[in-house]
Amino acid sequence: MLFFEYSFLFVFLPLVLVVYFSLPHAARNLWLLISSCVFYSFSSWMFLPVLFCSIVVDFVAGGRIARTSDPAARKRWLILSLVTNLGALAGFKYLGLITSGLGDLFGHERIPFLEAALPIGISFYTFQSMSYSLDLYRRRIQPARSFRDFAAYVSMFPQLIAGPIVRYADLEPQLARRDHDTDQFASGVYLFVVGMAKKLLVADTLAKISGPLFAQSDPGFCDAWIAMMLFSGQIYFDFSAYSDMAIGLGRLFGFEFPENFRSPYRATSFADFWRRWHITLSSWLRDYLYIPLGGNRRGALRTYLNLLVTMLLGGLWHGASWNFMLWGGVHGGLLALERLCRGRIPAPPKIARQILIFLAVTAVWVPFKFEAFSQTLLWWGAMFGAAGFGSASLVEVGAAALMLLLVWLPRRVYDWDLRFDLPQIAYVSALFISAILVGYGRVEISPFLYFRF
Repeated sequence: MLFFEYSFLFVFLPLVLVVYFSLPHAARNLWLLISSCVFYSFSSWMFLPVLFCSIVVDFVAGGRIARTSDPAARKRWLILSLVTNLGALAGFKYLGLITSGLGDLFGHERIPFLEAALPIGISFYTFQSMSYSLDLYRRRIQPARSFRDFAAYVSMFPQLIAGPIVRYADLEPQLARRDHDTDQFASGVYLFVVGMAKKLLVADTLAKISGPLFAQSDPGFCDAWIAMMLFSGQIYFDFSAYSDMAIGLGRLFGFEFPENFRSPYRATSFADFWRRWHITLSSWLRDYLYIPLGGNRRGALRTYLNLLVTMLLGGLWHGASWNFMLWGGVHGGLLALERLCRGRIPAPPKIARQILIFLAVTAVWVPFKFEAFSQTLLWWGAMFGAAGFGSASLVEVGAAALMLLLVWLPRRVYDWDLRFDLPQIAYVSALFISAILVGYGRVEISPFLYFRF
């Protein structure tokens, strides 16, 4: 069930809200848990046991970690949590890549290729649930008051499928008690509608316009750059749309989820880009992988290696593909190179840095976009002069220019003064109607891109 489907907008969400506000506070988390299970079942009912296995194991392991002072016992329970979550990821998401690699080494007659269906949202909820055990092991949080609250936290439908990856520490006080007011509810509606418009009016339109360019078997220089700029816009507006809608839905129920995007294409460095793009994943990788590896505390070479390993695994988190690892590895290499050059090379003006970083990030999206390494080489070759100029149309060039205006010029929705008043109601109503009528009538509706991960 997609957030912009009629069944969600006009049946599921209104029903959940009506019942939620009819219940006493003590019963609301249970209702959210039930609603989230129903929501997940619409998309992936056969994998509901996988979700609950992660929840049960981490709840039990987390409780044991918190209650015992024996270091060896605490470590054993943590290992159980990590093995369960990472084992589920490896089994469902990476089985094909693992068996393919082993087959290449030992022969495909001995190691047959095996691939499992991917439970939707598994990359997100396993990281979220696993962070609970890790934070308890580090004694940074207290254990959940009840299984009901913990299960509601992990499975909460607004952000279950594609984030933001919310840590238990962020929601612990809100799970215990949260207030509701008109302005908070209104801001939730506004964020949800803006996100829906970004998805239906912008992201899907960019996908449709770029389709003929990506269909070319021999793209030219201009074709390749325009197509990849349109893809840069598509993936940003698509994923940030989901995050806006998730954060907006959270506010309807009194929750404040962390912001997941902060104008990433205005970044002035690669490090700045990763502080702005998919913030909850970037901070998760920093806190649970990069810093435990040693961060920048063990000398320059070790820092560069830690950056490369973190980004390689971050790329692998997105999918079982060598192209995703290439994408992550290139970003890791650029972060290391940037750190090496810091203070040694004069920095250009801010606008020049923003343009340079945007163009570089756009070029690095190529292995993320394509499945085959041969396609990556073909498109990189076209982008860096190994092909003709190409023949992108005025519509395609104009769409790329308008996308850049949307990315760079307006104020972010999080900077707006969102409240319940007549002008904003009129604006958001018009935007909602436009998204429904124009979005559904003009472009082919597609799932959110990050549902694949």
